[in-house]
Amino acid sequence: MSTDELLTQPEGKTLEAKRDLSSLRPVLKTLVAFANTAGGTLVVGRADDGTVVGLSDPHKDGERLANVVAEGISPALLPDIETVQAGRKTLLVVRVARWPGPFFLRAEGPDKGVYVRLGSTTRRADAVAIAEMKRIDAGLAFDQAPCLGAEIDDLDIDAARKAFERVGHPIDLAKLQGLGVLIRYGKDRVPSNGGVILFGRDEARARFLPDAQVRCARFRGPEKVHFLDRLDVEGSVLGAIEEASRFVARNTRLAAKIEGLRRQDIAEYPRVALREALVNAVAHTDYAARGSQIMVAVFSDRIEIQNPGQLPFGMTVDDIKAGVSHIRNRVIARVLRELGYMETWGTGYKRMREDCEAGGYPLPEWVELGRVTRTVFRPHPQVTATEAVGANVGVNVGVNVGEATGVPADLNERQRWFINGLARGAKLNAVDLAHQFQKAMRTAQRDIATLQQTGRVEFVGAPKTGFYRLREPK
Repeated sequence: MSTDELLTQPEGKTLEAKRDLSSLRPVLKTLVAFANTAGGTLVVGRADDGTVVGLSDPHKDGERLANVVAEGISPALLPDIETVQAGRKTLLVVRVARWPGPFFLRAEGPDKGVYVRLGSTTRRADAVAIAEMKRIDAGLAFDQAPCLGAEIDDLDIDAARKAFERVGHPIDLAKLQGLGVLIRYGKDRVPSNGGVILFGRDEARARFLPDAQVRCARFRGPEKVHFLDRLDVEGSVLGAIEEASRFVARNTRLAAKIEGLRRQDIAEYPRVALREALVNAVAHTDYAARGSQIMVAVFSDRIEIQNPGQLPFGMTVDDIKAGVSHIRNRVIARVLRELGYMETWGTGYKRMREDCEAGGYPLPEWVELGRVTRTVFRPHPQVTATEAVGANVGVNVGVNVGEATGVPADLNERQRWFINGLARGAKLNAVDLAHQFQKAMRTAQRDIATLQQTGRVEFVGAPKTGFYRLREPK
């Protein structure tokens, strides 16, 4: 990147600017954070508002910074420090690569002096982050370690066997050990953390890794205020991929595009890309972090899939888009690949992009928020347009607004709202109706039962996974 390009970039995970070196401690913290996280560049001589102010004696400042880095950071850090010209101004550009560490400020020690980058901020690393750095630099992963206290009977071997049989791969204890689901610990063969996460019995997961689960919610509007549907997926995160996919399907809409005599249904969100994001969340969650779970949130204007853990150390969003592969959980990723859920060569983003582009969907966004990573999906523009038109006229509207059918006047307000929602492709149930009008569930159920009895709507599918739809006229 040229100097001109560098000076126009906003501060972020791998870029920070300082006006001068009058305060060296923040500068050292930034360099430590770059080295620990994903590398980065520090520009000295640029103000917070982007103005290039330059340095009066850049060579002296460079020597001073090199000495302070040598004395103040451990292990030894060797940044690339150079002077550059920007018009008539001279600046220092300090580049730091991501190196095995963890690096820390000597004045604060190895426990409190470790820093990482979270977005455009530098923050002190907690014990979980430091432990992950040490595992990475030792070539280990959390899911490869033995689940201390667990025994082989804590694994549901039958569930593992059935999962592999579905893809034509017979499994036995030796194969599970080869995958890292079981490992040797002393004289015994015990489950790894990854083994318990994927195939542990319910009581074992609750005891050893209680946060290894997926929680889903649908909200009425764009904020986390009013729940319309909730699901805490029972079982392991492996089965949760399917359960969460079904949850999203029943809580999102379809629009109808009419071309000639043919009708084409358009899903509100790209199904392949969403599934890929769910698989990635399961594969890349930081399961060592306690207190948070994988979250799937459906809002009126977006879907967010959030997993504990920032991007793996050494990774940026640009790396993801470039197809760079960095596996946080080796056991889990390998099992997912064996079962056909994912590749391990960085092709996930490519499949997501291709699915979105082929269907006309906006590309997903990745956001690091503290110790979590979030993938955000926006709805298909045509589905959004259908909702806007339907809300205004109160009729059944296709994407091309070509098949309007009035809602009968003999229905009450709640029933008309329900009919209009189904006409726009929404997946509605009695819970939605009760929340919308602040009525008791029995009132909502009675409203829907009347619609069924009069032949206006019907329920299709299994009791737990089915849905209501408008009944086709005979």
